[in-house]
Amino acid sequence: MKPVNKLTEADVTPESIFNQQRREIIKNLGLSAAALSLPTVAHADLLSWFKGNDRPPAPPGPPLHYSKPAQWQAKLTLTPENKVAGYNNFYEFGQDKADPAANASSLKTTDWKIQIDGEVAKPLTLDMDDIFKRFPMEQRIYRMRCVEAWSMVIPWVGFELGKLLTLAQPTSNARFVAFQTLYAPDQMPGQQDRFIGGGLHYPYVEGLRLDEAMNPLTLLSTGVYGKGLPPQNGAPIRLTVPWKYGFKGIKSIVKITLTHNQPPTTWNQSAPNEYGFFANVNPHVDHPRWSQATERFIGPSGILDVKRQPTLLFNGYAEQVASLYHGLDLRENY
Repeated sequence: MKPVNKLTEADVTPESIFNQQRREIIKNLGLSAAALSLPTVAHADLLSWFKGNDRPPAPPGPPLHYSKPAQWQAKLTLTPENKVAGYNNFYEFGQDKADPAANASSLKTTDWKIQIDGEVAKPLTLDMDDIFKRFPMEQRIYRMRCVEAWSMVIPWVGFELGKLLTLAQPTSNARFVAFQTLYAPDQMPGQQDRFIGGGLHYPYVEGLRLDEAMNPLTLLSTGVYGKGLPPQNGAPIRLTVPWKYGFKGIKSIVKITLTHNQPPTTWNQSAPNEYGFFANVNPHVDHPRWSQATERFIGPSGILDVKRQPTLLFNGYAEQVASLYHGLDLRENY
């Protein structure tokens, strides 16, 4: 049998070119602009970062007080702050990578409260003043790997999620931790309009196994680059799990619930064959529509510094987390 030439990621037409051609076709057919917005959660678009150049600059957060424990100050090249703030996914504010920075100023974070309930002996409701008083903040430099095959290195400021869960005292029945984003359609246009918000069901929800949540690497982040999180990065508090794909890092959290059963997660519900519950970074398990073997690192020098590099198993944190998955088939449990 004659071998079939196998297409690779390099053969894929850039999304920006595809979308421009699609716009022209739909325009000629007389269809509305909204018809363009039905989501496909496409492969990473290198050029889309430059779509944000005409958008207003992202507002900086307030300075934070924090320590810098030496063990967490990885000697890695940082992604510049403007790219961390200006290139991200937060579908509640639009699907383009620049949309969150342009639109998230509508998010109101004053009087923010976070509820911890479920299988705990001491349910809690804390505001952000409580959070800062109870939990000393520290900077941790982590790799961040998006499922779309791009990556960054980010200096988060936050505290270990496990410390908050310990305060609530999980019961013996607790096996999982469920998270929920703020539901406020008046502030988040993507929650109002399925075309803006990618057709997802809101509020956004995520989950971890309890042992994953208690791992010292798992953070509740309150800041980035030494300042409070800007709205587009998940203000005022978000999850950071550096060995998992970025969509696990749920933003603008208002509720944490400990459960016995595995909780639903937004992307797994939307496309279970593409986005698993575990979502561990794994170069050996491809996304159905693109390879995960390599990634585009977004570095400090613009387009010339967005370079291709190998993807690391567990995003380079295998030494700290591989034991969590002993005996688990990581291909079946992607």
